[in-house]
Amino acid sequence: MLKFLDHIEEWLIAFLMGAATLIIFAAVLHRYAAGMPIPGVQDALLKLNFGWAQELCIFMFVWMAKFGAAYGVRTGIHVGVDVLINTFDDRPRGWFILFGLFAGALFTGTIGTMGAKFVWGLAGTDQVSGDLEWPMWVIYLALPLGSYLMCFRFLQVAWSFHKTGQLPHADHGHVEGLDKEAEVEWAVMPSDLHPADVKPGKQP
Repeated sequence: MLKFLDHIEEWLIAFLMGAATLIIFAAVLHRYAAGMPIPGVQDALLKLNFGWAQELCIFMFVWMAKFGAAYGVRTGIHVGVDVLINTFDDRPRGWFILFGLFAGALFTGTIGTMGAKFVWGLAGTDQVSGDLEWPMWVIYLALPLGSYLMCFRFLQVAWSFHKTGQLPHADHGHVEGLDKEAEVEWAVMPSDLHPADVKPGKQP
C-alpha cells in the first residue's frame, strides 16, 4: 500500500511538471508564431485561444509544490540545520530529531485541517477561476491533500527513525539505475582482464 502511494505521488509530480512545461512551451510558441505574417497559418493560429495556459500552469505548479513537499520529507531532500544536534550523544540527538519530526507533523496537520475547512466552505459557493472557470474548491484541494500527505510523511519518517535510527538522505550525485548497469558490466568481465584490453564489439 505504501509503495502504491509512493508511486502515485511520484507519477503525479512528474505528470504535473511535464504537462506544465509542455503547455508553457506551446503557449510561447503560439504567441511568437501567431505574430509571423504567414498567409493562412497566421489566421489559423489567431483563432486558437491560449489565454487559459498561464492560469492552468499556475494551478499545476501549486499542486506540484504541495505534493513535492511531501515527497521531499519522504526522501530527505529538504534543507535542515543539524550541525548542533549532530554534536549530541545518540539519545538526546534522537529526542531532538523526533521532536522536530512531530512538530512538522503537527504543523502540517493543522494546515491540512484549516485547509479542509476552507475548502468545505468554498464548496458551498459558486466561485470559479478567471480563465478556466473551474470551481475554486477543486483547485484549493491541493492545500488539505498536500498538507495531510506531508503530515503522514513526517509521521512515517519519525516511525522509521524510531525503529532504525536512520533518516532518509538524498544523494544528489546518484543516478537511478546507473550503479546496477555498471555492476552488470563488470560482473561479466574476467577479473584478470583490464577494461582497456576489451575491444568494442567483442566479448571478453
